[in-house]
Amino acid sequence: MSTAELGLPVDVPSTALFTDRYELTMLQAALRSGAAQRRSVFEAFTRRLPEGRRYGVVAGTGRVLDAVENFRFDAPVLDFLRREHVVDDQTLEWLAGYRFTGDIWGYPEGEVYFPGSPILRVEGSFAEAVVLETVVLSILNHDSAIAAAASRMAVAAGGRPLVEMGARRTHELAAVAASRAAYVGGFRTSSNLAAGFRYGIPTVGTSAHAFTLLHDTERDAFTAQVDSLGRGTTLLVDTYDVATAVKAAVDIAGPELGAVRIDSGDLLLLAHRVRQQLDDLGAKNTKIVVTSDLDEYAIASLAAAPVDSYGVGTSLVTGSGHPTCSMVYKLVAREADDGSLVPVAKKSMGGKTSVGGRKWAARRVDEDGVASAEVVGSGPVPDDLAGRRLLVPLVRGGEIVGREPLEAARLRHIEARAGLPLSATQLSRGEPVLPPEIL
Repeated sequence: MSTAELGLPVDVPSTALFTDRYELTMLQAALRSGAAQRRSVFEAFTRRLPEGRRYGVVAGTGRVLDAVENFRFDAPVLDFLRREHVVDDQTLEWLAGYRFTGDIWGYPEGEVYFPGSPILRVEGSFAEAVVLETVVLSILNHDSAIAAAASRMAVAAGGRPLVEMGARRTHELAAVAASRAAYVGGFRTSSNLAAGFRYGIPTVGTSAHAFTLLHDTERDAFTAQVDSLGRGTTLLVDTYDVATAVKAAVDIAGPELGAVRIDSGDLLLLAHRVRQQLDDLGAKNTKIVVTSDLDEYAIASLAAAPVDSYGVGTSLVTGSGHPTCSMVYKLVAREADDGSLVPVAKKSMGGKTSVGGRKWAARRVDEDGVASAEVVGSGPVPDDLAGRRLLVPLVRGGEIVGREPLEAARLRHIEARAGLPLSATQLSRGEPVLPPEIL
């Protein structure tokens, strides 16, 4: 859910300069040649998934819609472009009245995708569609990478709650977007208050080691925290000796203690020891939270441990080794002299080819309802796939029609992932779980 949907007052800056200079120099040349108004179709897709990944996750769609809505060349932006001699006066005049008036279709947020999937399709004049390239790719590449990592971690957690806590490990604005993408991918809460404010994501957090070190003794710190936040709080027990801290925690809060957090050491061994100690002290309902540079593999290794939830930071906000999805934004069709749309595609050597034509996508399923292929075509849609098309309208005639609550994207991802073959959830390296089928 966006800030506007939450009814929160916030100044939304123009997104028009979240672009590369060549988008505007291309625009200038196209205006001069007369081709700028040619009807064009651009598609965002990836030629391959990151190595070892079996599916991708579409995230950032809602942010793309916000960016398109706020893509405006206001006076300060135009003054900058004029001062830096980026484009000529004719182009500046055109930009001053810029509003996207075309159509955008795309995979709904939270859906899974595969190599060649037309994740986003932008239709309009060349001029109004080409300038959106950089901001669209910036959002989709970042958010989808985070959501894919989050999804893998959610699978590894096996239903145990995940807390996003990576704000201090990335750029402050990227941290908010990462929290949103992680929520789409399966995380339940975030430590980031800006994400809570902007997107309504539930936030959590209690104390760090500094709070314990501030006090004369660990018991003093625990007493102060329980007095302030109540017995249901989470106490950090690894500042000094874990066993001593657990005993003090239960002595002070009683068996109603909400949780203890372990942030260092052999998490598997410590989780078992702490669980046994808590049970022996009568705190059978006190939960165990673990943090400490977790990724999907570390989470999976703790599957048999008595851990109740995980906090993940660095690995999550960096895409667990894959901080981008390598998505591209390519012109696939343009208007001919007779008004028809003709396919166009890059055919150069080196693997950077693309497939021309305005495309649709559908997911074929087997007799058990499990996805068996990602079907992509530019001709008529086969009757058996007509009801399984993936692209949905997001913008019609420049008006946003596809905005939805963030919770809808989160639930959609759970459903989409459940519809994939079981091998999709394996953390071992492998090929994309659905083979592309090009019609």
